[in-house]
Amino acid sequence: MVKSMTGFGKGEATLQNKKITVEIRSLNSKQLDLGLRLPAVYRQSEYEIRNIITRTVLRGKVDVFVTVESQTVETPARINKEVFAAYAGQLRDAARNAQLNYAGIGWDSAALQAIMRLPEVVSTEAESISDEEHAALVAATEAAVAQLDAFRLQEGAILIADLLGRVDKIEGYKQEVVPFEKARTETVRARLLENLEKLQIDVDRNRLEQEMIFYLEKLDITEEKVRLANHCRYFREVAAQEEGAGRKLGFIAQEMGREINTMGSKANESNIQILVVKMKDELEKIKEQVLNIL
Repeated sequence: MVKSMTGFGKGEATLQNKKITVEIRSLNSKQLDLGLRLPAVYRQSEYEIRNIITRTVLRGKVDVFVTVESQTVETPARINKEVFAAYAGQLRDAARNAQLNYAGIGWDSAALQAIMRLPEVVSTEAESISDEEHAALVAATEAAVAQLDAFRLQEGAILIADLLGRVDKIEGYKQEVVPFEKARTETVRARLLENLEKLQIDVDRNRLEQEMIFYLEKLDITEEKVRLANHCRYFREVAAQEEGAGRKLGFIAQEMGREINTMGSKANESNIQILVVKMKDELEKIKEQVLNIL
């Protein structure tokens, strides 16, 4: 099934005192451009999270946001009370020996600020998450990816319906060219004969017919119409059967453009040129939309 590269997914997991939320947003891009923002405590799980996402997402500009809400106040910083007390005792002894008034107003506040800056008073414990929290993070990520994939699938169905409708329009315009082809040939033939009569010279009629046939064959667009019909049919087949068909559909659209351009250069008739312009207009819209296909 065809999928869009645009989508959004959200997954949540709840623990006893935490709520983990994973949000994924994606836009179109030629390659996979994955940006991951998560709390520092979850860095140890980053590689696994990336693997879960890349297995499904494949391509696009993808932004992932991981947030955690805690119902309890937690901090990785810890005050070493024993070290603090030892520093405070040494500070009082030093003040006493220097005959300073360590019992005066403002001493406690000044001493507190000084002690808190001393080594090993404040330590930061290395954070790690439990197996339960890791499993919850993985589950939230998988839920977000599944929702994103479903969103992409839904958007892809809308996109491909629009694309196939435009392919139908191109084929419809191609059919409208047919009535003007015979009239165009007669018009070109009559114009050539009229110009020859104005020159008032004798010509070999057999040679004239041969040259005229050769000239009119160069204006024939039957081959271009047949190739364009084949490209349209192949476009439908790829859209219906292949996954990750965005690039291939883009290539087919380019081939369709070549045939349409050649028809336009050979047209030599205003009505056909108008239809060619309409085909080009639909093709440009197809090319724009194909960029959003995975």
